Amino acid sequence: MTEQSVAAPEANPTFPSGIHWESDGTSRIPFMAYTGDELHKKELERFFYKNHWCYVGLEAEIPNHGDFKRTVIGERSVIMARGGDGEINVVENVCAHRGMQFCRERHGNKKGFVCPYHQWGYNLKGDLLGVPFRRGVRVDGKVNGGMPEDFKTADHGLKKLKVATRGGVVFASFDHDIESFEDFMGPTILGYFDRLFDGRKLTILGYNRQRIPGNWKLMQENIKDPYHPGLLHTWFVTFGLWRADNKSELKMDAHHRHAAMISTRGSAGKSEQVTQVSSFKESMELNDPRFLDIVPEPWWGGPTAVMMTIFPSVILQQQVNSVSTRHIQPVGHGKFDFVWTHFGFEEDTPEMTQRRLRQANLFGPAGFVSADDGEVIEFSQQGFEQKPFHRTLAELGGRGVEDTDHMVTETLIRGMYKYWRKVMEEK
Repeated sequence: MTEQSVAAPEANPTFPSGIHWESDGTSRIPFMAYTGDELHKKELERFFYKNHWCYVGLEAEIPNHGDFKRTVIGERSVIMARGGDGEINVVENVCAHRGMQFCRERHGNKKGFVCPYHQWGYNLKGDLLGVPFRRGVRVDGKVNGGMPEDFKTADHGLKKLKVATRGGVVFASFDHDIESFEDFMGPTILGYFDRLFDGRKLTILGYNRQRIPGNWKLMQENIKDPYHPGLLHTWFVTFGLWRADNKSELKMDAHHRHAAMISTRGSAGKSEQVTQVSSFKESMELNDPRFLDIVPEPWWGGPTAVMMTIFPSVILQQQVNSVSTRHIQPVGHGKFDFVWTHFGFEEDTPEMTQRRLRQANLFGPAGFVSADDGEVIEFSQQGFEQKPFHRTLAELGGRGVEDTDHMVTETLIRGMYKYWRKVMEEK
């Protein structure tokens, strides 16, 4: 009779009522952090609606008086609009009368906003201007209906958000007591922000939109994870755009919520570090070599790629000549919309604009690189839902949280969850 080894049953294969961490550290992240609806609602309140600046767009998207863009913060619909004084306003897309999301267009130009349900009218700052039949309706000499005598339009405007703009980028917050945008970012990450958004006027090149069936935090993790690009992405490892043997640095703010992954392109082809990587394809060649028509720009200051994660809402990308913002928009605990805004600079030559557009094909829903990320996030979420009592492992490079001068670490993920635990566990 042949003996067979039998694996021991997993400990506690149950569904705990709360999240259980194996230690005070964050190198082992419970699957439950990605699967609970109540937990997700708590995240929205603590990260998107209080104490955090969230990305809403670029000033270049609304250059003229009356221009507006509809977007979201967390799961709340908001409108970014430019007023007659040039000021940028952000208001919630919820009518003060009966709560209708009155704005349906993604972009446009208006003198003001009118709710189609009962035609309450607001200016671009969100002030209520007009209410139909406010004084009632006169019929046969008698006034019927109308609003109460103490009704004041000033008391019933749209919810106005606090707005911060820097370098042509617009952030907003429902929390009017929030710290300054500069303090929120911290000096280290603000320095990399200003490297990209250094005062040059931006131009909009186009958009991509996709819905990814995974928890919103997984995209923050993905761009805080230098471990996978040189393993998952054939493009990166084969053509040298992002590999483990590239010169690199990982930086965080003092709270470990924001991060920058900084890399300098190395040589393509074989090296001792990549020849055993299955995604390395020595025989791969480009049908159009213009994809690697990379022109160094003066503002780079050395690195060929800087990927910034501004927690919780946006990724700011410079990958060689392609530059974009990536807006994370949660839709429940198990999916999120991901909106890419590809941009350039007004000073760009036509040739540089075309170069940015070509290189943008690496990214977006069908990008040669980003399609991989969407797929692995979907499959990870499926695993979490299947086995919610288990946990992930993020112990590459140790269990601590610190900046590094290499990519072979998961320190940025551990740092993000150190901050996440602190905020979520506060009473």
